[in-house]
Amino acid sequence: MHARVRRTSPRSVHGTGLSGGQDQALGSSLGPVLLRISRGHLGEINWFRSTWQRGGAATGFSTWTFHDGCSVDVMVKLPVGPVEQVWTARLGKVEAGEWSSDGAEALATPRVVCSVSELGGYDLSWIVIERFSGSPMMAGGSGEDVRSLLETTAAFQAHATASHALSTPRSCPDYRALLSASRERVHLGGIEDESRWIEVLDRVDGELGGLVHEWEHRAMNAWCHGDVHGGNAMWRKCRDGRRHCVLLDLAMVHPGHWLEDGLYFERQQWGHEEQLDGVDPVRCLSGIRERLGLEVGPWKALVRVRRVLLAMAVPGLLGREGDGAYVQRALEILERRGGWDPIPHTER
Repeated sequence: MHARVRRTSPRSVHGTGLSGGQDQALGSSLGPVLLRISRGHLGEINWFRSTWQRGGAATGFSTWTFHDGCSVDVMVKLPVGPVEQVWTARLGKVEAGEWSSDGAEALATPRVVCSVSELGGYDLSWIVIERFSGSPMMAGGSGEDVRSLLETTAAFQAHATASHALSTPRSCPDYRALLSASRERVHLGGIEDESRWIEVLDRVDGELGGLVHEWEHRAMNAWCHGDVHGGNAMWRKCRDGRRHCVLLDLAMVHPGHWLEDGLYFERQQWGHEEQLDGVDPVRCLSGIRERLGLEVGPWKALVRVRRVLLAMAVPGLLGREGDGAYVQRALEILERRGGWDPIPHTER
């Protein structure tokens, strides 16, 4: 039962919840319908709201009992948007009796027990996925944790690309508008190194057409997760005591070039590279893909182009993302035309 809905996707939530709010009211009102539809498989639901949850989504913890009597801890989430619902179900489907198999425990995304496209006669999708204990990986992990996240990213890309043909990529943002917003923010003042910013943005202005052309004509060789960071990663505890990194929140999955996920993760740490513990995300992801036999191809020139396009937009987004160190690193990247390699290469 795969979904097609017209609702925006909520953020993924795992952790300790807070009571109250519209989301809890939504869950409480629809809970009896969920229990009836699940035909006894779904247990009582403890609806909650996380401190980092956004929007009007309802999430709750419960149990799911399979036909053989085996029960597992699960999380119920509603509503979910079409991209998240389709990809979560597509990549996390586990056949009956296979929940604890080696293959299921090695999945890069949450295991799914139920995925439904309507509720109580409404076009409202909901999913029931495995519950993870503990907190998200977040930032500041060890190099081993960072590499685990990138290994899971590569596994996600491999599984997604093998499961579904690549489609036409979504339209690119208006880079000219992003550049104009950054120029306007710099000229308003209040940003450090104003003269340096003016100089580099003038330089980007003269090169923007070529940069955008190169990026828009990049190879389309992977389904990208689109939101790779430590807040979207959890640990699955396996039967043999090992732990396996899992990527959550599949609402931004899109066709693209594999390096996009590595560079997205790198960008989260601009100005705070110590949190990567010496791991270069793009280079590491490239090596993992090579070991898995996945397409890599030439990427170093392309990653410089992408860095410039991301860095030039930073002043215009000031107040919405990043801090002073992040802005300073973006400036340094632009002064080196994206060629600056921010991560010390401790790996060989």
